[in-house]
Amino acid sequence: MNWKSLFPLLRKEFILEFRQRYAISGIVLYVFSMVFVVYIASIRVSPPVWNVLFWLIVLFASINAVVKSFVQESGTRQLYYYQLADPVLLVLAKILYNTLLLLVLSTLAFGAYSLVAGNPVKDHFLFALVVLLGSMGFSIAFTFIASIAAKANNSATLMAILSFPVILPILLTLVRLSSIALGLIQDTAYMRDIINLLAIDTILIALTFVLFPYIWKD
Repeated sequence: MNWKSLFPLLRKEFILEFRQRYAISGIVLYVFSMVFVVYIASIRVSPPVWNVLFWLIVLFASINAVVKSFVQESGTRQLYYYQLADPVLLVLAKILYNTLLLLVLSTLAFGAYSLVAGNPVKDHFLFALVVLLGSMGFSIAFTFIASIAAKANNSATLMAILSFPVILPILLTLVRLSSIALGLIQDTAYMRDIINLLAIDTILIALTFVLFPYIWKD
């Protein structure tokens, strides 16, 4: 495995994104639209509701951002990659790029959401760590599922169906950890939840590295 090829593959992801700026623009528009809906509703958002709405915005923005990972590349281009690149490095480059993308989207969502609904976060360091772990978890899960869904015609629908049982434990853990960061739950043993979240991410990325080469050959 030639790890030097990881950086050209990662660079390729950025180049493709900037060539199709309408995709990322649509995702950013979706995030700000959801935040604007909360604003025009003129409701008082309590911290528990703030927590749930934030992760729902991030979740659906993540699906829209990652679903195009394999769909935007034609079959001939994938065949070209198949001849040149290692499948593990290819999917790792996509995971790293999607993690950075989701981290940026989550930061934008947090900033815009805090402007219209307030910022009830008490432990900013813990909340930033949770957002980072959430971006990693969503990226790993959705990238792998997107590689499966890309083989079907209706990839977006299939991705939503396949991702639900995989993403649910990650989402529940993120909501619990962010509840601690917001001061809604007094729990000093939150490191256990962080370890559980890291364990889920490790299992998912291990499965991705094992199964993706077989999916890619199909």
